[in-house]
Amino acid sequence: MSMSAARERLVVIGGDAAGMSAASQARRLKGPDELEIVAFERGHFTSYSACGIPYWVGGDVEERDRLIARTPEEHRARDIDLRMRTEVTEIDVANGRVRARDVDSGEESWTSYDKLVIATGARPIRPDMPGADAPGVHGVQTLDDGQALLDSLARTRGRRAVVVGAGYIGVEMAEAMINRGYEVTVVNRGSEPMSTLDPDMGRLVHEAMEGMGIAMVNNAEVTKILTGEDGRVRAVATEDAEYPADVVVLGIGVRPETALAKAAGLPLGAHGGLLTDLAMRVRGHENIWAGGDCVEVLDLVSGQERHIALGTHANKHGQVIGANAGGDYATFPGVVGTAVSKVCDLEIARTGLREKDARRAGLQYVTVTIESTSRAGYYPNAAPMTVKMLAERRTGRLLGVQIVGREGAGKRVDIAAVALTAGMTVEQMTALDLGYAPPFSPVWDPVLVAARKATAKVRAS
Repeated sequence: MSMSAARERLVVIGGDAAGMSAASQARRLKGPDELEIVAFERGHFTSYSACGIPYWVGGDVEERDRLIARTPEEHRARDIDLRMRTEVTEIDVANGRVRARDVDSGEESWTSYDKLVIATGARPIRPDMPGADAPGVHGVQTLDDGQALLDSLARTRGRRAVVVGAGYIGVEMAEAMINRGYEVTVVNRGSEPMSTLDPDMGRLVHEAMEGMGIAMVNNAEVTKILTGEDGRVRAVATEDAEYPADVVVLGIGVRPETALAKAAGLPLGAHGGLLTDLAMRVRGHENIWAGGDCVEVLDLVSGQERHIALGTHANKHGQVIGANAGGDYATFPGVVGTAVSKVCDLEIARTGLREKDARRAGLQYVTVTIESTSRAGYYPNAAPMTVKMLAERRTGRLLGVQIVGREGAGKRVDIAAVALTAGMTVEQMTALDLGYAPPFSPVWDPVLVAARKATAKVRAS
């Protein structure tokens, strides 16, 4: 095959959702004679579902490989030069090149680029305290992390697990450890679990978790992790208590992995994520794109930048970047902040703004909270559900929805996500023609009951 002199090189840093989606999309648009694609991944795996790790650890997903969408070999078969176990250590923007180090051999080399994609993801927040790196203390950000945790569980004789943090990863890992037969204590800095909810809705999660046999310790800051004579973790300490632990799982959250970008002088936002335009180009740089957990995104409800680490966004970013890098055109308009999770049979969902987000954005609002059921009340297995809704005062524009309930509660948040994206008012929502039959919903869907109540409150305001 004769290579034309005009062949460009696209370099991708990061081999998971955003990076490899971008590489794959660019390859669909341009063949190897027009565009050379080189991708660097420092870990052992590509294109995998990090969101699935708690369910693999908990035993719902039996094999690790079920979480891998595309293997390195599959990417290479599509003419993507994918270099595994290779960490990019420097971006030289002025000269259009990156320096990479082979993790195993330590060898370093420079690779030039015409176009660059930064998809370095996010890193788990590890507490800076004694014992944080002791054997038996685990984060769960990558498949390597998940494998290390499972290997550790196989070696652990005791059955006491402490989960530090009560966000999505925290509650999902609490469930995973319960499923594995561990006694679980969750130590949480906030007043209630799930700080992505308002505290009154977090309280419902707290009560449900305690009902499942999970010990919840709120308003507690971990000060150190204690180790035994063998060097392994033996307990987690707060200011005023110790919680025995044979294994500790960190679920404190993540930060954008942008040290490389910062060192290269690329623009970062208030949350430490890269700032891009609507085409996912790094602001001020024509030939550099960024996507996934390392960027900040526009919140369509508040108009402010946010950092949200979710695989759905990462894959969409990758599609947009790949289209633009491959000579086509696409944009990513922003997000409304939808997320759904579960702990055992409790479903937790949210979209849009919490009360404190609305206050921070300078919005005046009303709130309503209603209790309903997932199905017609007389239909078997109708389960209770609590819906909280925020609407803008006077205008009635929907601002946010939070839902906590049993089976059938979580995905109802999608109704609100669509309404938020469309800029609907709560009054307009009351007229939505949603699917109804007794096995699926009461005559008035719980989200619409909340919308009716919010409409009345807006009129009264």
